[in-house]
Amino acid sequence: MELQIEDSILVKDYIAGDEKALEVLINRHNQRISSFIYSKVLDRDVTEDIFQDTFIKVIKTLKRGSYSEEGKFLPWVMRIAHNLIIDHFRKNKRMPKFEGSDDFNIFSVIHDDKLNAEKQLIKDQIDSDLTLLIKELPDDQKEVLVMRIYKDMSFKEISENTGVSINTALGRMRYALINLRKIVERNNIVLTN
Repeated sequence: MELQIEDSILVKDYIAGDEKALEVLINRHNQRISSFIYSKVLDRDVTEDIFQDTFIKVIKTLKRGSYSEEGKFLPWVMRIAHNLIIDHFRKNKRMPKFEGSDDFNIFSVIHDDKLNAEKQLIKDQIDSDLTLLIKELPDDQKEVLVMRIYKDMSFKEISENTGVSINTALGRMRYALINLRKIVERNNIVLTN
């Protein structure tokens, strides 16, 4: 059985000059990152370009010493890829410009051409209402819900990122959904179109 070196150690090794460490990191996460990018752009060539741009940014940030290791290498790389995907769509005018706060919501940027203007307005209102409802949740529940729904992370990844057991993460998700339902009922909010 091969012992797997943690990402954080590989990052430190790479910063210290071990080029092989970066190769191991890229090979380890290649499939996951490529699949994520492809699921958004649906084009192999564009996926390859964004993947390469992602790791160019990763390398520059690591070489500059701007990366702070908190055991979150993969989510950090995914966030870079995510931002590059948005840049790609903006450049190609296939996505409306998004000006706003740090509370980025992918659903407010990706639109379905099949939606007519009325349905789009309703969908935007639902997204906006949902964002406000999520803010009312306790922080631990909000964190798990955002990671699961908006960042599409598995409960294993959520567990690793938050430092709690998988069962605790599952429990927090369950309570988040129960509490959201209570908030919706208490405020008589309609979340359907």
